[in-house]
Amino acid sequence: MQNITNNFKIKSNKKVSLKDIDTSYTGDYKKEEAEDLLADIIEKTEELQNVLYADGSRSLLIIFQAMDAAGKDGAIKHTLSGVNPQGCQVFSFKQPSAEEQKHDYLWRHSKALPEGGRIGVHNRSHYENVLVTRVHPEYILKENLPGISSVKDIDKKFWKDRFESIRHFEKHLVQNGTVIIKFFLHISKKEQKERFLKRINDPSKNWKFSAADIKEREHWDDYMEAYEEAISETATDEAPWYIIPADKKWFTRVAISSIIIDTLKSLDLKYPVLPDEEASKLQEAKAQLEAE
Repeated sequence: MQNITNNFKIKSNKKVSLKDIDTSYTGDYKKEEAEDLLADIIEKTEELQNVLYADGSRSLLIIFQAMDAAGKDGAIKHTLSGVNPQGCQVFSFKQPSAEEQKHDYLWRHSKALPEGGRIGVHNRSHYENVLVTRVHPEYILKENLPGISSVKDIDKKFWKDRFESIRHFEKHLVQNGTVIIKFFLHISKKEQKERFLKRINDPSKNWKFSAADIKEREHWDDYMEAYEEAISETATDEAPWYIIPADKKWFTRVAISSIIIDTLKSLDLKYPVLPDEEASKLQEAKAQLEAE
């Protein structure tokens, strides 16, 4: 699986060009083999999660970003299907509430960070504040920031400072034991159209579609540019980005699961070893139980 991790990992200080990345890429993997492969990966992920939970010194934050219909929900459902719910927390971020807008933009995401020993999943994240707001800078005005009274005040320095804040935020998390994986599910505009039509034509999927999705689709090129800059500016050794081809859902799920398991393995965590005194008590308890 290591080749998947290496192929899709964005190196620090690398300029990203999304048009050069094949959204339908599947490598040497075959769809008919994907189900068994994914089941095997999920089983191994469950084992590694148990060690993460028992060790308690580290946490794993998995961030999912994508255009609409790229398959974030499905990817989360399938790749983490074997994880113990007690050790996993999933948060889906929508438009900020009135309370959240009274705080800095990182506040609500800080509140949702995983505790030591747990896996946290953010379906959309603090990156919305350099993606949606980049395409719609008028949303920044709702943050009531000092010195920002109109869209004209939101200049290149503003975005440079915001990227710097994100890098510092993530570096702080890593230094305090949180491992960060950031996924961008890269879907083509053509495939998004097909998935939108399926949602419209299938009554059981109508609820997934919103007229707002079409309006955002009109800004496709702007979003691609925003993603390219955001990923280029915030891909670091401490908190790497992975751009995952998303036209083939089965491959997307295999790729994400592979990267998660490689990341957990790299932590080289072990089950806690009891101190001699506690180990002795354990043997005493064993003897007492066997004597009953």
